[in-house]
Amino acid sequence: MRCDVLAVGTELLLGQIVDTNSSWIGEQLAAHGISSHVQVKVGDNIGRITDQLRTRLDEADAVIMCGGLGPTHDDLTREAIAQVMGVELLHDDDVAEAIIQMFASRGRRMAANNLRQALVPRGATVIPQKRGTAPGLICPVGGKVVYAVPGVPHEMHEMMTRAILPDLARRSGRTSVIRSRVLRTWGESESGLNERLDAVIAELDQPGTDKPTLAFLASGWEGIKVRLTAGSATAADADAILGRWETRVRSLVDDVVFGVDDETMESVVLALLDARGQTLAVAESVTGGLVTGRLTSVPGSSRVLRGGVVSYASEVKFDLLGVTPGPVVNERAAVEMARGVRAKLGASVGLSLTGVAGPDEQDGIAVGTLFVGLVMADGAEHVTTYRLPATRDQMRQMSVISALNFLRLQLAAD
Repeated sequence: MRCDVLAVGTELLLGQIVDTNSSWIGEQLAAHGISSHVQVKVGDNIGRITDQLRTRLDEADAVIMCGGLGPTHDDLTREAIAQVMGVELLHDDDVAEAIIQMFASRGRRMAANNLRQALVPRGATVIPQKRGTAPGLICPVGGKVVYAVPGVPHEMHEMMTRAILPDLARRSGRTSVIRSRVLRTWGESESGLNERLDAVIAELDQPGTDKPTLAFLASGWEGIKVRLTAGSATAADADAILGRWETRVRSLVDDVVFGVDDETMESVVLALLDARGQTLAVAESVTGGLVTGRLTSVPGSSRVLRGGVVSYASEVKFDLLGVTPGPVVNERAAVEMARGVRAKLGASVGLSLTGVAGPDEQDGIAVGTLFVGLVMADGAEHVTTYRLPATRDQMRQMSVISALNFLRLQLAAD
């Protein structure tokens, strides 16, 4: 079965919002064994939306439309689907009541135009909202189907998982079970991983059964993912296939694998510290709190994380953390920051980051340079230097995962 993706919104074309929804949907379709050949973005124009939808339906068995379900005049997805179906829009009392109750439960005034979201093409099935106001839609078009989901990512993710992926599986008639396993890596480039796994990839490309597919997913400051996907008659059989091939993959790249599936670098580091009964304090300069923010996003992080100090100004490093007055972007300063925050917050382990994100070099230190300091529970001190991408945002984001990985490696070596 083929399911293409049509993202709706002029803001996507103008670059005001990056279309991460389509890539996420594509990843989910692939993981569930559903082909997707085309992803298209279209602006808020009823003629162009209907033209693109008809074209996608000519070529695919199903189309997922993302966005354009809001309450304003330029939210045109419902109207476009109704035109392609050749039906009128009907007011759905149940959807309207759910919208009214959602606003009431939050103590917010509801604008009258919110009830536009209760308009449903005749013959469509509503996917009830769990997190917002705009319901999703399942719309039959001849022997094919159009799904409509909100553009808000967490609302879309929930509807895809709860309603759309199961419906696609049923329509495809697939009897096999599709399972995936994701190995999360850091410290090797995508091309480097590909090269190291050449032998495995060549074997997987040969004809035969009981073989998964392998794909690389570059995911920014979440690392590079190596995804194995297998189909079999039962979940146990699919998991057995994945287990065999995961062992093969790990034999070649295990030195850069830090987690599996939903594990993140921060969750792995926190789990390692928790297992040791150790706590962590973080001093950040160049990252301005990004490391602490990532750590606190993990449920239960309060058992480990004592806190963080954003010592952006040099004087804060000197006065609060006890850094020796002088240049503050070097390995000496990084160690002293880690030592100071560990003592100040009463933690077992101190981690620090200082560097140059740009746009200009500092004290002769090139943009993209990161110094990471670390003081372990036994008092051992470590420091390292990284050369990271030179754009400001990239450098700061890569600093987060690089510093946490440095801590992970030291914990694993203990």
